Amino acid sequence: MSHADYAPNTPEELREMLTVIGIAGIEDLFGSIPPELRAAPFNLPEGVSEFELMQRMRELAATNVEGITNFIGGGFYDHLIPAVVEHLIGRGEFYTAYTPYQPECSQGTLQALFEYQSAICALTGMEVSNASLYDGGTALAEAALMALRITGRRRIIIDGAVNPFYRQILATYLAPLGVELVEIAPQQGIIDRALLTANLDDGVAAVIVQNPNFFGSIDDIGDISSSARSVGALLIASVYPVALGLLKSPGEFGADIVTGDGQSLGNPLNFGGPSFGLIATRKQYIRNLPGRIVGETADGMGRRGFVLTLQAREQHIRRERATSNICSNQSLCAVRGLIFLCSLGKDGLVNLARLNRDKAEYAKGLLRAIEGVEVWNVAPTFNEFTLQLPRDAAPVVEKLLARGIAAGVPLGEYYPGLERCLVVTVTEKRSRREIDAFVTELEEAIWN
Repeated sequence: MSHADYAPNTPEELREMLTVIGIAGIEDLFGSIPPELRAAPFNLPEGVSEFELMQRMRELAATNVEGITNFIGGGFYDHLIPAVVEHLIGRGEFYTAYTPYQPECSQGTLQALFEYQSAICALTGMEVSNASLYDGGTALAEAALMALRITGRRRIIIDGAVNPFYRQILATYLAPLGVELVEIAPQQGIIDRALLTANLDDGVAAVIVQNPNFFGSIDDIGDISSSARSVGALLIASVYPVALGLLKSPGEFGADIVTGDGQSLGNPLNFGGPSFGLIATRKQYIRNLPGRIVGETADGMGRRGFVLTLQAREQHIRRERATSNICSNQSLCAVRGLIFLCSLGKDGLVNLARLNRDKAEYAKGLLRAIEGVEVWNVAPTFNEFTLQLPRDAAPVVEKLLARGIAAGVPLGEYYPGLERCLVVTVTEKRSRREIDAFVTELEEAIWN
């Protein structure tokens, strides 16, 4: 008997079904939901033909602005993607692969995800990784939940220089749990260590930092790790994967859980997604990792094989024992990240990171020469840095956008008092000509 056999096909059958279950109409099914919380009407237009739909889609696509030179970062980065990434990820084995519940049918997918986990561990200096999460923001929130479970404590400290979008996601996650979230206001773009120390005690589950942070500042946070450990708290570090080609790995400065967004690893911007979230930790915390973990094993004949393991997801165990309500991952995007890292190799990632750093330093040198413009960061930077302009940044950005340049992220919306500040990102894709033109146009937009 199919599902269709149970569905009412006529008004009479529908009325009979409603009588059997004891309600007058479909609306009664939603009676326990307050009206203000119910879904609003979709108000969908009338259906159209395939030809008309394609014509409308082409019209919408034509409104996209092309030819913009991109100096925007803030968590999403305009990096080159080697052609091999698109070539390999388009293979049907990856592109159409389903959830690998049956290992005998899914060895290729499972091995790719196992290799992905290995690459993330090597990149972050951690011992274990899962097979990815949704994005950098949810990965950070899941790391905070891990810390709450591990320590049994109810307070989280977060540096105010962590990406503001990530902080919003974290606050949303923690709001119904009765967890106190303490935000430490940054000092000139880096964490205020005195204020952090004043808030550290044995009720803190974790300290959350980002390196490089939203302002682009790089901080050697080994001392913060030591301070957190002295009161039994964990250190959670959010990272920019490409920057790890040059910077200390989070494992080297004592992080306990590492998260980040994998968009910069071979995934295009695509209007904001999809991407993947990376999360890695120390082996002692593996049973608190959310999502899927792929393990290596051997079959009955001793041959190497791969399986899903430690499946502490709500689909697999009693819901109250699950580590997360994230029931899936971003396998396709994560495998793109693996292919990207493999195509570069260790030396290639280092060279890519150096190119980003060097081009950003070249831009900083020219921008400093503009009258009234200062580089606001007191700490070193990678490929992002914060400028302080002689006037509000938002109207300057609007002027430059009209001239084909996306100048960066104005900070006033996220940090009251920093309306004159602008975060600028320079990746390996920006040429000397583009950087020079940006500097010229920025000076013109400021003073004219």
